[in-house]
Order: sequence, then C-alpha cells, then structure tokens
Amino acid sequence: MTGPHRAAERRRLAEAHIDARRWQPNRRAGKHSDPGHDLGVAGGLSALSLDALTSVAYGPEAAIVVLVTAGATAADWMPVLMGVITVILLILTFSYTQVIAAHPEGGGAYAVGKTYLGRWPAMLGAASLVVDYVLTVAVSLAVGAASLGSVFGGLSHHLLLVSLVGLALLTAVNMFGVSESARLLMLPTAVFIILTLAVIVVGAFHPHPVAVIGTKQTFPATTTVGVLLLLKAFANGATAITGVEAIANSVPAFREPRIPTAQRTELSLGALLAVMLTGLTVLIRIHHVLPRGNVTILAQVTAGAFGTGAAFYIANLSTALALGLAANTSFGGLPVLMSLLAKDHRLPHMFYLRAERPVYRYGIVTLAAASAVLLVAVDAQTQRLIPLFTIGVFIGFTISQVGLVRHWLSDRPAQWRWRAALNGLGATLTALAVVVALLTKFTEGAWVVAVAIPMLIFLFAHTEHYYAKVATELRLGKTPPRPHRRESIVVVPTSTVNLLTEHAVSAALSMGDTVVALAVAGDEEECEQVRRDWNEWKSGVPIEVLLDPHRSLIRTVLRYIESVQGEEATITVLIPEIIPSKRRHEILHNQRGRLLEASLKARADVVVAVLPFHIHD
Repeated sequence: MTGPHRAAERRRLAEAHIDARRWQPNRRAGKHSDPGHDLGVAGGLSALSLDALTSVAYGPEAAIVVLVTAGATAADWMPVLMGVITVILLILTFSYTQVIAAHPEGGGAYAVGKTYLGRWPAMLGAASLVVDYVLTVAVSLAVGAASLGSVFGGLSHHLLLVSLVGLALLTAVNMFGVSESARLLMLPTAVFIILTLAVIVVGAFHPHPVAVIGTKQTFPATTTVGVLLLLKAFANGATAITGVEAIANSVPAFREPRIPTAQRTELSLGALLAVMLTGLTVLIRIHHVLPRGNVTILAQVTAGAFGTGAAFYIANLSTALALGLAANTSFGGLPVLMSLLAKDHRLPHMFYLRAERPVYRYGIVTLAAASAVLLVAVDAQTQRLIPLFTIGVFIGFTISQVGLVRHWLSDRPAQWRWRAALNGLGATLTALAVVVALLTKFTEGAWVVAVAIPMLIFLFAHTEHYYAKVATELRLGKTPPRPHRRESIVVVPTSTVNLLTEHAVSAALSMGDTVVALAVAGDEEECEQVRRDWNEWKSGVPIEVLLDPHRSLIRTVLRYIESVQGEEATITVLIPEIIPSKRRHEILHNQRGRLLEASLKARADVVVAVLPFHIHD
C-alpha cells in the first residue's frame, strides 16, 4: 500500500472509529460535537485501563495454581515467573507508546493489521479481538463472583448464578445506552488502586499474615519443577498483562495533544500494573500464600495485610466492583469493532445499525449471549477460563507489534531502527507466548480458541465474498441503464367489503394504472355473494373471484399472477395488514397476509407492498 493510499485508509479508519464511539449515552446531536474526546491521564486510566489493572486479581493466582501441582514449595518460583511477565509488560508498554505515535486514530489490532499487513492478518486480529472481548466479560465476572464468595461464604457455592446476574445487569444497562463515563469510573478505579497499593504497603510490614482465611488444601509432595510446568504457569500468569492495548486502541478519546496524553496514560498504566504485580508477588512469597478452598489469592493477601475487619470487606467489594466495570469495557469495545467489520462488509450490515437508543444493540446481544454460553459451559470456574484467555490477547499483541515493525521499515522516520527493534522484540515475545499457551494448554481448553479463531476468520471472509458478489450483481460503482416506465397493475387481496378494504383500494388507486381486487371462494354460491357485495359497494374497481375448494389465498394469488404476467406491466400486490395497539394481539391477525408476502418475495416479477391499518383495541 503506497503512502497516499495508506494515509487515506488511516483517515477513513479514524473517521469510522470516532463515529463508532458515538454509541455512548448523552452523545446526541445538538449537545456537544465530540464530548468523548477529552480524556486526560486520570480519565484515561479510569475509562480504559480497568481491564488491565484488575488482571492482578487473577493473573498471579492463575500461575500459582499451576505451580502447586508440583508441591507447595514449587510456589517459590512465583517471583521468577512474575518477574519475567513484568519485564514483558514493560516492553509492551513502551511498544504501545510507539503504536500510539504511529497510529493515533486507534482501532486496535484490526486497524493496524489492515493498514500495514493486509487482509488476512487484519481478519486474524479481528477474530482474536472478538475472542478477547468475550473472554474479558466471562473472566471478569467469574473472578468478581469469586471475590464476593471470598467475603460472603454462602455465595461461593453459587458463582455461576452470581456471574449470570452480573451479566444480565451489564447487558440491561448497556441496552438502555448507559455506558461508562470517565468521571463516574474515576472513583471506583481510584479506590481499587489505592486499596491494592495499601494492601502491598501494609502487608510488607507484617512478616506473618494478620489473618488466614479459606479451607486449607493439601498438595502433593514436592517434585522436580520441570520446564513444561514453568511454561504452563507462565501461560496462565501472562493473563496478568491483558488489557495494556486498550489505551492505544482509543487514542481519539483523549484531549489534545492526544498523542502525548495517551502515551503518558500508557506509561502510567504500565508503571502502576508493574508495581501492583511485583508487590502482590512479594506478599504471596512473604506470607506463603497458597490456594485455599473458596477464597481467592488476592482475598488471602488482603486478609494477611488488613485482617478480616472492615478494610478487608471494603477491599474485596472494591475488587468485585472494579472487575464488573472491567467486564463492561467489552460492551463498549466489541460493538464498535463489529460495526467496523460490518462497514468493511466482513460482518452482516445489521451490526452497523443503531437501534432507537444510541447503542449497537445487535453487538451487545451477541456479546452477552456468547459470554453467557461460556460461563455456563465452565460453571463460572476461573481456572477453566484462563487457558482460553492468553491466546486471543497475545495474537492481538503480536499483530500490532508486527504491523508497527512494517511501518518503521517502510516509512523510516527519525530513530526508526530502535523503534523497529523495540516493536520487533515485543512481537517476538508475544508470539512466543501464543505458542507456549497453545502447546501447554491445548488439551485444557485452548483448543476452543484454536478452533474459534479460524471459524471467525472464515465467517469474515465468507461474508466479505458474499457482499462482493452482491456488489457485482448490483453493478455498484457503475451507471445503470436509464429507468423506463411500465404499465402498473395493483392487485389487492380481499375477502369481504369493510373499512380495511376501502383503505387498501384507496391506496392502490394512487399507486397504479389498473387496480384489481382479488378474492377466493370455496363454491359458486359464495362466489356470487362476494360479487354481489362488491357491486353494491360501487367502488369502481373490478374484482376477480376465483374458485378454490380449499379457499387458499396464496395459491389463488399466485395463479392469478401467472395468468397476467405475460403482459408488459409491473404487478404489485398490496397486502393490507392490521396493526393492533397491543403487541400481544398481533398473533391474532395477519397470518395469511404474512404467508402470502413470504411466498411472493420468492418471485422476481412481483412487487410486494404492505399497507398498515392501525386499530384501537
């Protein structure tokens, strides 16, 4: 792709991304033109970073759960593992500051892949993002439910129910167009960060935990910690750095100067997350925290620092709330991504439509349904979701990094060598993480993602191919032949003379040159009665009454159309439809009319029109 074409493509993606953000509430025309484009560092951390920050609630736990399968002392490897993961986090953080500089219109792995790598990498990035968004909802809600179960023991046996209730609430809120606001999110985000840092600081002054919670578990005798086990623990623990790309995906949401503001926010996120991961890992090591029944690792660390008083409850409730809000970020991200895919003809165009309220209703329903199925399938067990999580996230990381390497190598701006090296290192590490996760977690659930992503790519490609065929059929971009007028015959199916008949015939007279009423009778006596009633009405419109022993309206209309279709005329069938004032009464009307409409639409030589008639029942 040449420079001018690439610039044009990036401008178009920017416009699409900014337009797509308008699904959020209170962004109606007539208020502010772009009130969402004013995030500062604090607002950006609140609105875009909860997914990443809350990963400390499940990332370290996911790693230690794997390690203790080799014995309790195997947990001594936690500092090494989390140290490696933290280094990768910092490399990714600096890499994404380069993504922000090179791709300020945002759009994520899909936009980067499309601009720099081409069609198939773009669809791979989109598929990985779809999987990531669904898993973010499922994992965040499952971990949030586990956090509540750690505080209120009775809930620990109903994690699926708690997760589904949370999902239902999020779906309802988003369907009504009430999305997150940076100011509204600032308080719970700040509380979560402050309390997590407080746990680290206070816990560091206690060589022994203030309180121990949960049911003690027994672990096997310590065996040799092999490379495979360490790789599996790494693949699990790497979920602690999910979400670091969200800021780079949403640069248009920041206030001017956007690039420096977004970069400062990205660096702040990386620093905060690194401190939180390192601090919690140190506490896990100092307090010898191991998995215990019905409580999370983070809840144990909190109890070790604060005891089980009010601070313990506040900290865990804050974690649950933050996780719920982190799940809500997917309800903003996936509908936007699906709208971009629909605009590129890679998803059905309905995903680009807005409902009456300013939300992408189809995208929200799709996300909620997929998340619910996933939660039910794993019974809201976090450790069954974690193996699925890493792959989609790190594929997106890799595509973004490789895309930036391509950008630096082709454009070669100032200092392009070290920029390409940084993104190349990031791409190498994240690609290795994908391979490790696939190899070590394939039989534990990663195969689901390995199947789902190619299926999504096939869906995108097939949809794009179909729309391309439609475009060829419609000769889009070419001037069609000049229109020509033909005689018009309007057929009005009827049964008796009434106000609905008058409404339909009056409309038909304004539509065509020739209007014909069409009725069906079961025998000669009924046929004469229909004609007699029609003639007494004196409408001035002829009626054709056809005999059919079964009184089949559909068969009668089709037979009549076949008898006149040889004429040089456009045939329009006008179907009057009763619209009751109460929706529950709809099933009592229009069934034959809808069947007739469906039958006629299969024909290419007939125009089908539906005329509503409102009644007050």
